Amino acid sequence: MLRGLERLSNRLEKVTIGLTVIGGLCLLGMVVVVTAGVVSRYVFGAPLLGVNEIVELTAVALVMSALPYCTARGDHVAVDVFEGMLGAWGRLLGDLLSRGIAVMILAILTHRGVLKTLDALEWGDATNMLRMPLWPYYAILAAGTALCALVFAAQALVLIAKGPQQ
Repeated sequence: MLRGLERLSNRLEKVTIGLTVIGGLCLLGMVVVVTAGVVSRYVFGAPLLGVNEIVELTAVALVMSALPYCTARGDHVAVDVFEGMLGAWGRLLGDLLSRGIAVMILAILTHRGVLKTLDALEWGDATNMLRMPLWPYYAILAAGTALCALVFAAQALVLIAKGPQQ
C-alpha cells in the first residue's frame, strides 16, 4: 500500500512540475509586460494600456500554478518550535491535522473556483480596459487548488501508512 501511495504522490509531483512550467512562463510574461510598460512610459512618453490588468491576472496564474509544486516539495512555511516536545505521535497528528484542514479549505476554494469559472464563461466576464476574458484565470485557480488538495491528501495517506517517525 505504501509503495502505491508513494507512486501516486510521485505522479502528482510530476503533474505539478507541468503547472510550474506554466507559472514560469507567466513570470517571464510579467517581466516582459512590465518592462515594455516602463520603457513605453519613460522613453516614449506613452503608457501601455492595460498593463495593470495583464500583471494582475498573470500573477493569479503564476501563484496558482506554482502552489501545487510548492506543496508537493513541502516548501510551505512551517512552524516547528514544538516538534521536539510533541514526540513522534504529536508530530504525526499535527501533520495530519494541518493537511486535513488544508484539503478542506482547498476543496471549498476549488468548488467556488469551478462555479466562478462557469459563471464567468456563461456571462462573458472580462477585464474593463482590455476586455480579456476572466474564465481562464478562474479555471487556473480551480485547477491549482484542486491539484494542491490532491497533493495534501496523498501526503496525508503516506503519513498514515508510514506511521509515527522518530
